[in-house]
Amino acid sequence: MSRTLIALFCLTSIVSSAFAETPAEILATIKAEAANTAGFQGFSAARGETFFKAKHGGEWSCSSCHTDNPMNSGKHAKTEKVIKPMAPKANEERFTEPKKVAKWFKRNCNDVLDRECTAQEQGDVMSYLLAVGQPVAAAPAPVAKPVEAAPAAAHSSHKHSAH
Repeated sequence: MSRTLIALFCLTSIVSSAFAETPAEILATIKAEAANTAGFQGFSAARGETFFKAKHGGEWSCSSCHTDNPMNSGKHAKTEKVIKPMAPKANEERFTEPKKVAKWFKRNCNDVLDRECTAQEQGDVMSYLLAVGQPVAAAPAPVAKPVEAAPAAAHSSHKHSAH
């Protein structure tokens, strides 16, 4: 009986891990693919934001349907179907199923770019969307330089006396 339970638990774990991952795990998979590209130096949330909001030669950008603020729900430009927020901070289901991520990147990139996105583009956009809604790390306070004392004025100890 206990062997059956252990086997069932293991099988359940394997099946559920195949269908649900964290956004960080999916981003790591995309990074492994991008790392095989010459010149790859990592993903950039800033580049991802620019990509997300820009039109790439066609009439649509990612934000045409997903809005300029990925914390908000969007609406498909043609069908007007409501789209849940893209930022995982606002929609915890976002970027948790690898097959869905691949499907929607393929479909949406074809709509926006008229081609599939590169792994670099996918990683940049995902990095941006993962950063949206996250607290911004405070910049370190500037270190005040010690103020140097001004040179003391020369004091004359001589008294001039009139003779």
